[in-house]
Amino acid sequence: MSVLAVAEQRDGVFRKVTYEALSEGKRLADGMGSDLVALVLGSNIENAAGELGKYGAERILVAEHEALAEYLTDQYTKVAAEAIAAENPEVVILGASTQGKDLSARLSARLGAPLAMECVAVRVENGNVVATRPMYGGKVIAEVALNGKPQMVAIRPNAMSIVETQGAGNVEKLAVDPGESVLQFVEKKLETGKVELTEADIVVSGGRGMGGSDYAVVEKLAELLGGAVGASRSAVDEGWRPHSDQVGQTGKVVSPNLYIACGISGAIQHLAGMSSSKVIVAINKDAEAPIFSKADYGIVGDLFEIVPVLTEEIAKVKG
Repeated sequence: MSVLAVAEQRDGVFRKVTYEALSEGKRLADGMGSDLVALVLGSNIENAAGELGKYGAERILVAEHEALAEYLTDQYTKVAAEAIAAENPEVVILGASTQGKDLSARLSARLGAPLAMECVAVRVENGNVVATRPMYGGKVIAEVALNGKPQMVAIRPNAMSIVETQGAGNVEKLAVDPGESVLQFVEKKLETGKVELTEADIVVSGGRGMGGSDYAVVEKLAELLGGAVGASRSAVDEGWRPHSDQVGQTGKVVSPNLYIACGISGAIQHLAGMSSSKVIVAINKDAEAPIFSKADYGIVGDLFEIVPVLTEEIAKVKG
């Protein structure tokens, strides 16, 4: 009996949500009296895989093949499904990142396994996983009991804490046959030096109230806080920010420790993408803006007057 965590890596570097999945998987495994097993897919990753032992993995299954160097959904699904079927775990846990959502849904269909997506909490009751997850754009927080095997959960990035717990970390290489892919990898463009939006502890977002593509005040505050810059759909639709910065139901879902919304009214689609943030600060000229109903702290006023003052005062505190 085991809990299996599927690790996600990019160019040999594990994503933050991998450590969150392992930490939560270790907590579940301890509660079930079982071991935590990690599964890593990729190319030339055996050396990096050993690192996962620091987060409770007793065994680390390495599926290594040159065809797995980049994420191609059909080959990753085939290899991961075969590894999971051979291991026969009680629970499979992975991150609800863009890649994780795609992979978890396909694995669920391939294995005939129940899946709870975008989980913000997970526990075990009477041998079954009970997952807490937002539904209907965050209007409802539901508790979903899973019945079947393996029970699969995809956790929302930044929703779970990372805890280092040393496991044996024994690496086992798997015999891998990725098969032929109907997909073709074309190219990958990465923005270097930029904090990944879904993994950021602090997000500063600008909306229609920015009035244009000049996000200098927002960018300066985000840089000072070591956070990421986000945007509402209206700002993206105007061409002020790239779609990769969009927070919301049709963009990215974020759960930072601090979310600062600047000039964002708070349409339900935007709230669906950030309502699970730990602390929400809203800055808007409209005192009736819906964003204030979700905010822990609200400031009514012109963001171009308020944000620079906030930045200046934070800079003083940081020395």
